[in-house]
Amino acid sequence: MQHVDLKEVRSGAYVGQKITVCGWVRTSRDSKNVAFAELNDGSELNHTQVVFDKSKFKDDLAPVLALGAALKVVGTVVNGQREGTYEIQAESVDLLGGSDSTYPLQKKRHTMEFLRTIPHLRVRTNTFNAVFRVRSELSYALHEFFHKNGYYYVHSPIITGSDCEGAGEVFKVTTVGYDPTVKSEEEYNKKDFFGRSAGLTVSGQLEGEVMATALGKIYTFGPTFRAENSNTPRHAAEFWQVEPEVAFADIDDIIGIATDMIKYITSYVLKHCAAELKFFEERFEPGLVAKLQNVADSDFARIDYKDAIEVLKKSGKTFVYPVEWGLDLQTEHERYLTDEYFKKPVFVVNYPRKIKSFYMKQNPDGVTVAATDLLVPGVGEIIGCSEREADYDKLLKEINDRGMKLSDYANYLDLRKFGSVPHSGFGLGLERMLMYVTGMSNIRDVIEFSRTKDDLK
Repeated sequence: MQHVDLKEVRSGAYVGQKITVCGWVRTSRDSKNVAFAELNDGSELNHTQVVFDKSKFKDDLAPVLALGAALKVVGTVVNGQREGTYEIQAESVDLLGGSDSTYPLQKKRHTMEFLRTIPHLRVRTNTFNAVFRVRSELSYALHEFFHKNGYYYVHSPIITGSDCEGAGEVFKVTTVGYDPTVKSEEEYNKKDFFGRSAGLTVSGQLEGEVMATALGKIYTFGPTFRAENSNTPRHAAEFWQVEPEVAFADIDDIIGIATDMIKYITSYVLKHCAAELKFFEERFEPGLVAKLQNVADSDFARIDYKDAIEVLKKSGKTFVYPVEWGLDLQTEHERYLTDEYFKKPVFVVNYPRKIKSFYMKQNPDGVTVAATDLLVPGVGEIIGCSEREADYDKLLKEINDRGMKLSDYANYLDLRKFGSVPHSGFGLGLERMLMYVTGMSNIRDVIEFSRTKDDLK
């Protein structure tokens, strides 16, 4: 049906004109002679007020004032009582979809925990309406950054036969149900669709490296999956990652690319999501806009892993998890470095080889790798980055030493035999970046339909 988006109405372009609008009732008020409904159609965060002169309506207005009801309204746009606002004087209204008193989003502030139980309706709240609008803009900004810088967008497979991280936390993909007659895993796999073990991808990196060896600069952007039995505010079983891979690039090159990307997308959100950021700053994170502006304007810090360990040891803080060379940094360690020590994003570089993935380039010292994590205040790690090991013998030894199945990585190893070059890449978790730019504290609240342990709604 033809109608005008409410975003256009609020621009002031239709003052004095009779138009048709559609939307859902977010709030309403009723009195003896006049009634009001705040409509939202999803085109922007703010609502548009519709005024009903009850003398012009013979039918009971209660159904069209019900929270959650979907309406089509014909009326004239007029100036609102506050300068710069506009409202619609209704002349007719059609109830497109009714709602009743069982509608869960009544006139009260609901907890995030409650809203997670109704993922099919929570997007109609101001908070989630804003979150997913920012998610859309942030995703577009990522595509725009890479497109402007000469990258090709490639689509890596969701079903894969290898585990990029070598951690084994993979969701299995199978067409074979429970079969008590199967005597071994090998026999089970032979019965399966692919004739071998398959799973949902944990990363598009391995396939991305293949494409980069021909196209030079590529990025993948899509869902990834980890069967990690973790119930923290930062982990989900299904999440989105953008993963660039760049040929002829070392660790310093890729750190520069990651820095430019973060600055670009942060500036984009500041420009295109001003109303949403103002909303989040008022309700979730005071100082949010200034924090993001600081990211866009300032240099990022950089520290060697071994030096970061010394900073943590000398901090005077009592940490729950131990701080020792050779151990991975925990969230509390990352938060100290970003929130208190540097007070801005920081790249931690040259991690111990044994705590990082098999594909990372070994440094000359033999005990560290050319890897870095970008840590940001309030969230911790949002980017995992490394130069990839380009030496066939070193990579082969690492795969064998870790007890990984060599046949799963035969094609990957081939890349090191035929025209191998220095190359690097990283993965940015979209949801963690969203947490950073919105001030939301739980990853479940920046994914449309979160997939976490024991939660599949």
